[in-house]
Amino acid sequence: MKKIITCFLSTVFAALPILSSAALAADQEKDEDRLKNSGIVLNEILDVPDNIPQRLLDKADCVAVFPSVLKAAFIFGGSYGRGAMSCRQGPDFSGHWGAPTMMALEGGSFGLQIGGQATDFVLLIMNDRGAGGILASKVKLGADASVAAGPVGRDLSAETDATLRADILSYSRARGAFAGVALEGSTIRPDNGANEKIYERKIPAREIVLSGTVAVPEAAQKLVSTLDTKTPSHKL
Repeated sequence: MKKIITCFLSTVFAALPILSSAALAADQEKDEDRLKNSGIVLNEILDVPDNIPQRLLDKADCVAVFPSVLKAAFIFGGSYGRGAMSCRQGPDFSGHWGAPTMMALEGGSFGLQIGGQATDFVLLIMNDRGAGGILASKVKLGADASVAAGPVGRDLSAETDATLRADILSYSRARGAFAGVALEGSTIRPDNGANEKIYERKIPAREIVLSGTVAVPEAAQKLVSTLDTKTPSHKL
């Protein structure tokens, strides 16, 4: 009996490294898929006229994309999603778009609501104050003027007002409908665990997006090339 137990334990311990490697590979593939989906979603949204105003997109320092954020609610609501954020390079955010940091969106709300759906979110980070806050730690998206629902369409006065008062503008697409949306009660933060899997080393989110020394991973090519094509220059 002792021999059988010893043999069993030896087999288990021998298999652990293999199982661990397989689990890590699966997690990395999942994060790479999120990066690819972020690029696909952004390209689809920016290909539709009168969604995100071009003037606002050209003024944005960074863009975050959260594909298929899961929302479910019955009185209490919640949201959970993973995505990516790319920033313009250079000291004044005036260069090309750089390697993205993986991001997490989490949150909840309270109210008379029922149902569930998957929603795509796009966030425009309009200045270095907004970018710095997100990269430094978890940022709560509240009802204050610094985080606002983005204007949709070609209303120049609304665009001007949004640019002046908001650090972050948020948009959503669900069931084919696209609109500016307020993500009250939600938080966004760098997903450092996912970054480690994507870049295969521990590296701060700020260094990834702002240093200009981190190569764009293959899975993020669609996201970065879409931004470079749709908004190649930063217009203050």
